[in-house]
Amino acid sequence: MDKRGDARTAKVISLYTSDQRAPSARLGHPNTDGFGTDGAEIVPINTDIVLPDEPHTAIDPVRQSPLFSLGGLRTAVADSLIATSGFIRERMTGDYAVDDFGFDPHFTESVWFPAVRQLYQKWFRVEVTGIENLPAEGAALLVANHAGTVPIDAVICSLAVRDNHPGGRYLRPLAADMAFETPVVSEFARRIGATLACHEDAEALLRQGELTAVWPEGFKGIGKMYKDRYKLQRFGRGGFVTTAIRTQAPIIPVSIVGSEEIYPMVADLKPLARALGLPYFPITPLFPWLGPLGVIPLPSKWHIHFGRPIDTSTYDPASADDPMVVFDLTDHVREEIQQTLFRMLSRRASVYFG
Repeated sequence: MDKRGDARTAKVISLYTSDQRAPSARLGHPNTDGFGTDGAEIVPINTDIVLPDEPHTAIDPVRQSPLFSLGGLRTAVADSLIATSGFIRERMTGDYAVDDFGFDPHFTESVWFPAVRQLYQKWFRVEVTGIENLPAEGAALLVANHAGTVPIDAVICSLAVRDNHPGGRYLRPLAADMAFETPVVSEFARRIGATLACHEDAEALLRQGELTAVWPEGFKGIGKMYKDRYKLQRFGRGGFVTTAIRTQAPIIPVSIVGSEEIYPMVADLKPLARALGLPYFPITPLFPWLGPLGVIPLPSKWHIHFGRPIDTSTYDPASADDPMVVFDLTDHVREEIQQTLFRMLSRRASVYFG
């Protein structure tokens, strides 16, 4: 990277990590800070981390057309109707299969992905790099940053894998308990490939050779304030590392830029959230002031980068129960994602135009 790139990167790192409080008021390590307090100062452990030059060109060509057009809207509606009618016709024949977790590829391909693809291509204009880092076959555990107030990033990431992987592989997301405790949502989540974020389900998927994804920040990530955008929250207790070591599956860091800006959360009505049984109740510049219109996500330009695999086969399976090994590898994965986010942000010219 040239001197101008280095200077720009330094400015971005300073923007997202600076902390003007007195040293005595600062929090400790970012992996152990409590949620609900100001983010800790993040000191990059390696300023030399760069994105590879080879995959920097988008694999999925980015559409530069206007976000909205009457023709595009008509096409989107027509495609969705055709896909749905085809699904109903084929469904009546009973020629489809559902796996032990409830994943229904027929429903996902015929109904779900065609609808999400309109958002993916025309609204967020997703750019994907590093897809060559995903294995052609066999298991891998994808670990990504989580943001956006609503977990749309899991949906977009799943389609990014399906549409860009040379083998058209499916991504199996690990979702929070709330998704499976909510009527209708639970059945729907199962149908599109998600399952509960627990050791048993994660290990079962990986042992079956599936591409499995986890967002360790959980609600701490998607529920953080806009002022803390792109500052990773705690990665929990490193359960994903334990699972990866036990199954000898490689860990692939995934960095997502663009998800932080779809619903800029400027406040959290905690009393209302508690009354409704929610982890947070977001206030954004548009919600709830504009009613249903405030639910429409802002059209930020997305970039998803799949990083180089982190090999876990060199670890003794017994080390999965060693807290120090788990903590060190968890911290390493977290810093890889944080550093890559800084680099991606330094290259971004505009939130909405990339």
